[in-house]
Amino acid sequence: MKSIYYFLTVFLIVGCQKAVQKIDSFKRYNEDSEILSQQNHENPRMKFKLIQSKYLDLNKEFEPFRADLGKFSEEEYNALKPIILEQDIPTIQAAVKSGKLTYEKLTLFYLYRILKFESNKDKHLNAIISLNPNVLNEAREMDKLRELEITEFSLYGMPILLKDNINTKNMYTTAGAAVLNNNLPTEDAHIVRRLKQSGVLILGKVNLSEWAYFFCNDCPLGYSAIGGQTLNPYGRKVFETGGSSSGSGVAIASNYAVAAIGTETAGSITSPSSKNSLVGLKPTTGVLSRSGIVPISGFLDTPGPMTKNVIDNALLFKAMVHKDGEDLSTEIVDELPMNYFNYTWDSKYLKNKNIGVLEGLLEDPIYKKTIEDIKEEGGNIIYLSPKEMDYNGFINLLTTEMKYDLPKYLQSYSGDSVSIKSVKEVVDFNRNDSLKRAPYGQQLFEGIALDTTSIEELLELKEKLKSNGLEYLKALSNGEVDVILSIDNYHSAVAAVAHYPTITVPMGYKSSGEPTGLTFIGKSLSEKELLEFAYAFEKLSKARKIPVNYQ
Repeated sequence: MKSIYYFLTVFLIVGCQKAVQKIDSFKRYNEDSEILSQQNHENPRMKFKLIQSKYLDLNKEFEPFRADLGKFSEEEYNALKPIILEQDIPTIQAAVKSGKLTYEKLTLFYLYRILKFESNKDKHLNAIISLNPNVLNEAREMDKLRELEITEFSLYGMPILLKDNINTKNMYTTAGAAVLNNNLPTEDAHIVRRLKQSGVLILGKVNLSEWAYFFCNDCPLGYSAIGGQTLNPYGRKVFETGGSSSGSGVAIASNYAVAAIGTETAGSITSPSSKNSLVGLKPTTGVLSRSGIVPISGFLDTPGPMTKNVIDNALLFKAMVHKDGEDLSTEIVDELPMNYFNYTWDSKYLKNKNIGVLEGLLEDPIYKKTIEDIKEEGGNIIYLSPKEMDYNGFINLLTTEMKYDLPKYLQSYSGDSVSIKSVKEVVDFNRNDSLKRAPYGQQLFEGIALDTTSIEELLELKEKLKSNGLEYLKALSNGEVDVILSIDNYHSAVAAVAHYPTITVPMGYKSSGEPTGLTFIGKSLSEKELLEFAYAFEKLSKARKIPVNYQ
């Protein structure tokens, strides 16, 4: 792909014609002063070395939509904003059913919005890596074939974005890495097939922390060679994006699509969801298939939905739950409770529930106020002070798992043009042009290439870490509490090794304006209850606000 850079050449006004969006809007600009100013940031991970991608060409990605966007005016965009912006799926479907909206117009709205902000030198977020060139045609077909009885809870015609480590047929899947720049899978990942069967429109792919943030030590969250540096819409170059599903979080916070799918090993959904004031669900490992997704750890990895509200999250999650013969972990689906998808959406669900509160977090004023609010709502607060978990061996687990699991992906799920077969080959490839391919280094990949951990030692590590996680969260397994409340991704690794699900919901904003989330941790296969808790808290807090500069 050619280089991408941004500059705003957005509107043409010809006589009394409507203002229209130009497509050739992405041009290089000099970012030297931006980079220099970042070196004063108090957070070392925010001292960027670059912002713009050296690989991506979004002009090329928008080329298939040139004619249609040329006819879609700013006036039409503004007229659609109240119908679409920040609305949940049932509300959008109701607008379609009433004739106020079509799936084509919905898709055009998002394409226009992405172009409007991503081509703006002062507002671009580097959230998008690629777009589905057929998405408008697919939307038109859905308008033609739409049945009159599509329910408001249907995913039919809803444009969503996928993290770019999730295989999508005839779209590049890069994991943000230069070495996978031409990785063109011939089949969808299992969860993508499930989403398409539910009527979802794949709008495009989003940026991520390269190799799902298991590549370089202390490098910026949201950086990848292919996508550049993702920026947080609540504070561009001020707040971290969270990672590794950085683009998923940023894009949905900015209303670039209805929803996005992220992936998590230990915090990669909860972190960017909380940093971008979203609802992010990390399911029990195995409930959602991982086949066709670039891996870190088969023991921990899972995809999950990232949305602006709880109901949308539940709808996407339900669509993806399915047993996959290529991912043996999904045999856990056979153990799902009979009422697993029977959500009651009770805004008073918190009442009389035993809610575990981690005493060590009460110094956080937003968390403390939230607990007081939940107590007033009738929640039975139980204070917990578990002994700190022993994480020894956690990085070793990820290192060894990726050493074995990445070659399996490359062998079975990568496109025909991908010739690399091991982590060492990736390391060697990057060394040939490290400034462009690995400007922050590749220390974690170098560690993987040198790893000598045996299968037997790996099994011991898994057993030890899972035992440690279960011990920390034993108040759940012994029935003392129904749920444990954390902040952001503080306890994501604990829940991950225990194979317990988590969901984060917008909790508020710090004095700086940075978002923060309340994270619910539940027992294995308790996603139904977590979604119910999340819905009740969402109705109680009403915390989410759209980023000021992206309204």
